Amino acid sequence: MSFIDVHGFPAGLVLRVLGVPTSTYYDWRTRRANPSRRELDDATLLEQIGKIRSVNEFAAAYGSPRVWLELRRQGVHVGRKRVERVMREHGLQGAHLRRGWRHGSTRQDPSHRPAPDLLERDFTASAPDRVWVADLTRIVTGEGVVWLASVRDAFSNRVVGWATDPRATTTLVLTALNHALRSRDIRTGQLIFHSDKGAQYTALRFTQRLVDAGAAPSTGSTGDSYDNALAENLWSTIKIELMYWPGTTFATRAEAEHALIRYLDGWYNPRRIQAGLGGLSPDEYEDTYHRAQRDDHR
Repeated sequence: MSFIDVHGFPAGLVLRVLGVPTSTYYDWRTRRANPSRRELDDATLLEQIGKIRSVNEFAAAYGSPRVWLELRRQGVHVGRKRVERVMREHGLQGAHLRRGWRHGSTRQDPSHRPAPDLLERDFTASAPDRVWVADLTRIVTGEGVVWLASVRDAFSNRVVGWATDPRATTTLVLTALNHALRSRDIRTGQLIFHSDKGAQYTALRFTQRLVDAGAAPSTGSTGDSYDNALAENLWSTIKIELMYWPGTTFATRAEAEHALIRYLDGWYNPRRIQAGLGGLSPDEYEDTYHRAQRDDHR
């Protein structure tokens, strides 16, 4: 209808051609000139939503639940259903997993003796560095596959260590583990390290590194997403928000690695809020815990 106003064509003629009632056009012009209180509030909310989804290159993947959580953090009191409606009316949606997605699992070596399952699908922890979960996934680039190994803390969902390599080797998972160990204060006998029974994680030099660090190895079933659900959840999040949502393709392995640095170290750990963490990011959740611990000991 704004086409009529822009070009100055006779409204009656254009509306007859388009089959639009004249009353509909003039009602629209009236509402546009004198928007209701609800329309004004929706316009303000839409602007706030836009700011949230543009604060970072990965924030555009936020759907209405996470946008609503961020609005609450900012002191904006608005209903979740209203956020959902405004986003829907303006074609704004969050990232979602496409069908047929698989992450590519590790392979079991029958000559290795795997550790027992110490978690039994209970991926909860009362404090940081009590339970870590680890896994491998592959990312396709223009020059071939790059494998990503990660170590994730079950308390805060923080990625405490990760590494990449063109091959899925024991050295790769050891590198991710060593990065995690260097970044955290691990106390002997307190940490359980859980993975599947992939050959990389049951290799002697890997399990020996865990023992040397004072961590207890734990393994679930190979290829069973429920036995390592916390690690699987991270893979789906990375694939959705880093690759599938913006339709990103990586020409080289180095390009993929740089994107992972921006995502994991620059967004996921410090800034990406999670409902399960009370609307905080992993870093914020751990900071809150440590502040409470210091206050309790004063």
